[in-house]
Amino acid sequence: MFLDVIPGPRDDWFEAGALHRLLSQDWIVTPQSNRVGMRLAGAEPLVRSRAGELPSEGTVAGALQVPPSGQPVLFLADHPLTGGYPVIAVVPVGQLDRLAQVPVGAVLRFRRAPRPL
Repeated sequence: MFLDVIPGPRDDWFEAGALHRLLSQDWIVTPQSNRVGMRLAGAEPLVRSRAGELPSEGTVAGALQVPPSGQPVLFLADHPLTGGYPVIAVVPVGQLDRLAQVPVGAVLRFRRAPRPL
């Protein structure tokens, strides 16, 4: 399944190739996924250029938050209101309903969202 993403708001917290890595590899839905977030595993983790956590800031459904492991978590319906890990990209909310029945082990791919007209 392909999902569009809009880069940011914290893509500057990652090494130069991290966004390309997000868009160019398969991401497997792991058994640790739930209504809060879909935990994903990729062959190459998303490497940060900065260490530590951000001060807590608001989160949204569709945010791809990246903990120190480099394996992203895609926030879903019951996502937390705040988070302290950087968000490399956001899946537009209109595409999130497609994830409701995605099983563990499914493969997701991300692509840059087309620019609005």
